[in-house]
Amino acid sequence: MENLNLFVKSIFIDNMVFAYFLGMCSYLAVSKNVKTAFGLGIAVTFMLVVTIPLNYLLNKYVLEPGALSWLGDSYKDVDLSFLGLILFIAVIASATQLVEMTVEKFAPALYNSLGIFLPLIAVNCAILGGALFMQQREFASCWTATVYGAGSGIGWLLAIVGLAAIREKIAYSNIPPALRGIGITFIITGLMGIAFMSFMGIKL
Repeated sequence: MENLNLFVKSIFIDNMVFAYFLGMCSYLAVSKNVKTAFGLGIAVTFMLVVTIPLNYLLNKYVLEPGALSWLGDSYKDVDLSFLGLILFIAVIASATQLVEMTVEKFAPALYNSLGIFLPLIAVNCAILGGALFMQQREFASCWTATVYGAGSGIGWLLAIVGLAAIREKIAYSNIPPALRGIGITFIITGLMGIAFMSFMGIKL
């Protein structure tokens, strides 16, 4: 039940976009088309599901103070936590290369439509933010970290697909010239953020 609560909370309450404003550049730039937004959302979800557990294991068995005690008593005082940010980014960059090559091979149309934003997943702050939140919250197990990654990814996916669907609809609306483009997108994002605040009363 605790993991289910974490999963639901990471989707609706601690949403990466609406609660922490992470991954906003990709969120705003790739949300013009539902199909493209869904493809990027799936890629980001996959990245979070893969990298957060990997970074959890890296943090627990390599980086934390005393994490290397499994190598012997002489390593129990070793603290490599200062390398955390660099190694987290290295894991994310490696996983991004895997995702980019997979999408290019099996979905070339999606690869072309995403353009530069697919390799930019490596610097998507939602993915690095997920790893840092995992470290900060000190999850009890790798499975809990995986659940958190899945929930965070699905939350980001819902946010970008929802915005893309609205932007497709308003393309036929009579928007004041001064608000067309990014202006009305910011307003919609703010309203969606307020809507997601209504989930704050959820407790499983």
